[in-house]
Amino acid sequence: MADYCPVYAPFFGSMGCTAAIVFSCLGAAYGTAKSGVGLSAMGVLRPDLVLKCIVPVVMAGILGIYGVVVSVLLSSGLAMKQTLYSGFIQFGAGLSVGLSCLAAGIAIGITGDAGVRATAQQPRMFVGMILILIFAEVLGLYGLIVALILNTKASGGEGVCN
Repeated sequence: MADYCPVYAPFFGSMGCTAAIVFSCLGAAYGTAKSGVGLSAMGVLRPDLVLKCIVPVVMAGILGIYGVVVSVLLSSGLAMKQTLYSGFIQFGAGLSVGLSCLAAGIAIGITGDAGVRATAQQPRMFVGMILILIFAEVLGLYGLIVALILNTKASGGEGVCN
């Protein structure tokens, strides 16, 4: 049974929690910063559109929430003695949501920056920008879904540590 429950198994679960929050917040920060720069530049010429074009910043912030949710759920499954299977599953779940949100944040930042600048020049570009942002945001949502499914599998590991 010691093979199933090594002393280092909780390390992988902890790293899953860390990866979930760190990478998700990196994506959220990049998306917020990049689209915020475009929003500021656009606001100089068209201050009437600033509130309408704040959507990319909000969407980037949601990515951080995905990481918090998964990190909290994974931390509730951590134990002093747990199976290596559970640790690896928790690590995979954290990487799943974290890296997905990082990719989504980069996509949202680049699209949001260009989109709000384009909306300032041609207001009809707003709907197109929103559609592209939704497609970028859903990448993080896919990672969240996979992480939640993996988290349900983490408690079903073979063997019980004593």
